[in-house]
Amino acid sequence: MQFVEEIVVDEFLPTVRSLLAGALRERGLTQSEVAGVLGISQSAVSKYAHGDVTTNDRIANDERVDAHVTELADGLADGDITPVQALIEIEVLIRDLEAGGDLLAQLHEDAVPELAEYGSSFRVHDPESDLRTSERVLSSLRGGLRTLENASGFTRLIPAVGSNLVACTPDADDVDDVAGVPGRIFDVKGQTTVPSSPEFGVSEHVATVLLAARRHGAAASAAINITYDPELLDALAERGHVTAEFDEEGDVASSVGAAIEDEPEATVLYQTGGMGIEPLIYVLGPDAESVAETIRSLI
Repeated sequence: MQFVEEIVVDEFLPTVRSLLAGALRERGLTQSEVAGVLGISQSAVSKYAHGDVTTNDRIANDERVDAHVTELADGLADGDITPVQALIEIEVLIRDLEAGGDLLAQLHEDAVPELAEYGSSFRVHDPESDLRTSERVLSSLRGGLRTLENASGFTRLIPAVGSNLVACTPDADDVDDVAGVPGRIFDVKGQTTVPSSPEFGVSEHVATVLLAARRHGAAASAAINITYDPELLDALAERGHVTAEFDEEGDVASSVGAAIEDEPEATVLYQTGGMGIEPLIYVLGPDAESVAETIRSLI
């Protein structure tokens, strides 16, 4: 397993530092001055100067890298660019070269050919790729779950049917675009228990509430269900949340939609139960971690 960040550290940075060190020496800077500008030791500068550091020819010969090195060397030598400004310029260049299909992305895919298994159109470095989007959702969800697991007292907020913390992709259309905990979150002998890692398409009920709220204009990408308690509603309202009631005895999606249309700013939905239906509160938020923090604030 090799991450693109390893290629940046092991190949890109040594190559660019070597090029910059050489360019600065050509502009009359001493080894000591080059070391100060680049934030490295004089011995490192000496190694760069004598070719003792392995560099990557594909990076060194890239026109954009060459142009950046020339511009930064001129600016650093003349004092028109500070080392911090140069650092920022290089950071921007790295992000550009990590973009789907670009130089660092190509080097990464060459180093990890298994990435090809995701299809010819897939780019792990494309911030809008389905895989990266899904992984960001799952990462946020795992963070939120850790918050709940470590929140002393969360178990008293778990309803009899169990809780589920869910989060969806930006363009979520159905439950398959919503990730949650298979089997829900339960109280087992006073311990918050998450039975398995979050997955997409495993939550139907809380996912339905979240999707219905989004379809009717709610700016939410995550949600959780907790036990119903008027005092909890009051506490959420005190924290700035707008609450709205819906009826879960009929069509849940339609009822949630109507509630959002009546209270467009609602971030807390609730129903007070019915025949065979446990009363519940649903807290909505921009991401799973934010929702979990809201719940922790209630404890």
